[in-house]
Amino acid sequence: MDERQLRILRELGDLGSVSAVAEALHVTPSAISQQLRLLQRSIPVPLTERAGRRVVLTDAGHALASAAVEVESAMARARHAVTDFAERPGGVVSVAAFHSAASAFFPPLLRGLAGPEHPRPALADEDVAQDRFPALTRDYDLVLAHRLDHAPPWPRTVTSATLLREPLDVALPAGHPLAAKPLLSPRDVADQPWITVHDGFPLMATIEAIAAFADRRPDIVHRINEFTVVAEVVAAGGGLALMPRWTTRAHPGVVLRPLGDVHARRHIDVLHRPERTARKAVRTVLAELHAIAARIQGRDTSATT
Repeated sequence: MDERQLRILRELGDLGSVSAVAEALHVTPSAISQQLRLLQRSIPVPLTERAGRRVVLTDAGHALASAAVEVESAMARARHAVTDFAERPGGVVSVAAFHSAASAFFPPLLRGLAGPEHPRPALADEDVAQDRFPALTRDYDLVLAHRLDHAPPWPRTVTSATLLREPLDVALPAGHPLAAKPLLSPRDVADQPWITVHDGFPLMATIEAIAAFADRRPDIVHRINEFTVVAEVVAAGGGLALMPRWTTRAHPGVVLRPLGDVHARRHIDVLHRPERTARKAVRTVLAELHAIAARIQGRDTSATT
């Protein structure tokens, strides 16, 4: 039995005929009769009987119709509870991000949502290969993920939106001869030792594009995913690296220079399962992430004007 069948039984007890129930529920009498037959299959005693040309409830039917009132009341309370939960402005919203995005987004997110009337972010770092980010949406309400411009789109099982399209610059030691150039070409840097990420992470494809443009094999000497560590190794003379322009902290021993001729840019996207944004709290956190992204990009724009 289901809620719709129980409601039909209840209405039959109140209205006294199949045609009256059909009119009240805006369906055909045959549809009402079909639902009554389906309900009867799950009940071992007759629920209806003929009274002249009308179908009426038996004693068992009246008993089940009375119980249907309680079921409908419970379902209404359940629906209201879900609605209240969905529209509640507060509550916990889980957010995961890879390391550099976490460093850039988490502190302003906590500051922007401070106070009892706001959602409470539950934050986690998840630095995984690009193809593993969609699976994280099973465990988190919102997931900040990275991918390169030319990478395949995210699967349709998740909803995605781009927070930032962030340039990737070449990181050099402050005293490096190439640091004097305002713009670097792939031929300038292709024969340099490189610090890059592990396989499966986006920046490696750009290193390969630099080498292909200059027709040279890249000299990869270190593989490090964490950009704060990368900056220290660059400053110590361990090689050049690609680093995001906006979401990594400045290092006094490192300079960033833009790269020409190769499309060097990554997306910072926010992923979630479609049903997650039914909650007002999740929508609030999502809007705050977009606002933070706009401020991050705005700082760069104001610095160059």
